[in-house]
Amino acid sequence: MKNVMGRIHSVESFGALDGPGIRYVLFLQGCAFRCLYCHNPDSWCGSGGQQIGSMDVLRDILRYKNFIKNGGVTLSGGEPLMQPDFVVSVLEGCSEHNLHTAIDTAGGVSLLMCGRAVELADLVLLDIKAADDGLFRKITGHSIYNTLEMLDFCEKIGKPVWIRHVLVPDLTLDNIQLKALGKLLRHYDCIKRVELLPFHKMGEYKWEELKKTYTLYNTRTPLPQEVEHAKELLRGYGLPVT
Repeated sequence: MKNVMGRIHSVESFGALDGPGIRYVLFLQGCAFRCLYCHNPDSWCGSGGQQIGSMDVLRDILRYKNFIKNGGVTLSGGEPLMQPDFVVSVLEGCSEHNLHTAIDTAGGVSLLMCGRAVELADLVLLDIKAADDGLFRKITGHSIYNTLEMLDFCEKIGKPVWIRHVLVPDLTLDNIQLKALGKLLRHYDCIKRVELLPFHKMGEYKWEELKKTYTLYNTRTPLPQEVEHAKELLRGYGLPVT
């Protein structure tokens, strides 16, 4: 394992939401997307956070090995694949100690930069913001191209994928948009799970602290019956929705 310097945003040592089992979740600094509903806008700046070496990260991970041995390690962000060499080094170290690994990504980084990291991970948690490129651009400021390229790559190499999709009223919580998502995803064998995540307002205060323009103050959280309707709609396309 080569020691590579990286920048991290934060650590969650007993995560239960970012992959199977109890996990050590490392949030990396830096993201090119500017998602309208991002709850970690403080992770966008690539020069922020804490600088640390991958070997130091691995040493900290191993402190929790007994607790995460039936779960694993998830690299999240920000967008972790903006630091591909750092991610590769951490993944290699985890592999040496037989720890399951996952990358939580929105797929915004070209495979030319991050393909090796995707190959090394045991699981990819792929956050698809929208199936329609126009809506995708509205939400993120970028094209869907790299995200679909990553999904296609995972299909080609047989990499297990969990899809994540945030349900936002007046944006993605819409029958037309959900049907488009179902049609897009239904032919991928690599997709083992689809998680629908209700929009929440817990990160609004960070936008205020950073003096960034936030446009969703008046957007409500989805009702439970709306979330269940969305799940049933996507299940109609044969997708493994949880």
